Amino acid sequence: MMNTKLHIIYTESSILLSKTDYQSWQDVQRDFEDYKTSLGPWPDVEVTEYLDDEYPSILPSAEVQIAAFRRSNAAVVEIQFAT
Repeated sequence: MMNTKLHIIYTESSILLSKTDYQSWQDVQRDFEDYKTSLGPWPDVEVTEYLDDEYPSILPSAEVQIAAFRRSNAAVVEIQFAT
């Protein structure tokens, strides 16, 4: 599972990471009713760089959130930001 690339999924209400091996954005859209767009699949380092560049308020850091997600059994997780 560690080699699975991640998808960043934007919905109307959140930004998610997914370990699911989607073949197309249409497949992602089928899984999320409020789907807006998605990026990926990308390796962890690219996801980390993108999130850190685009979202300075990400907290904990993208690297920490991705590492915790990788250790979990969850298929999807919501990205956390400073409040």
